[in-house]
Amino acid sequence: MPVRLSSLLDPARILLDVQSTKRTAALHEIARLLEQHPDVANFPSFYQELLARERLDTTCLGNEIAIPHARTEHVKEIVIAVGRSTTGVHFENSNQNVRLMFILGTPKSNPGDYLMLVGSLCRLVKDAPHREALFAATTPAAFIATVQELENKILGPLNAAD
Repeated sequence: MPVRLSSLLDPARILLDVQSTKRTAALHEIARLLEQHPDVANFPSFYQELLARERLDTTCLGNEIAIPHARTEHVKEIVIAVGRSTTGVHFENSNQNVRLMFILGTPKSNPGDYLMLVGSLCRLVKDAPHREALFAATTPAAFIATVQELENKILGPLNAAD
């Protein structure tokens, strides 16, 4: 069963008005939302691994979406923070402008759930109307509700047994 993005989202970890326009500053602005997360054992080390991964290759999916991520020993469970920028953030390593960033931290010991989550996320944002709905959400709660609605459309509704 695909991992549901909506089950990992927390309104306190969704920033809908990222101010930074430079990639590293924007990543820091969003990643800081995870600093006090109970499943982040060592935030500075997690953040350094996130930046190191970002230097290896672009995490841009195209269509103004990026998934900066780190598989690391510094998180106990998958963690996620979301940032959205009205003006966009320039990702110079791919020469793309990004408006929506999903920062993921995942334990090295659990690649399966991470891969399922990224697959679900890619299905969620591949269609323009879905992206536009996420760009249009006015509050973190509305953003989560939109994700749930899109997941139900793509993956089917959750059953009580799930």
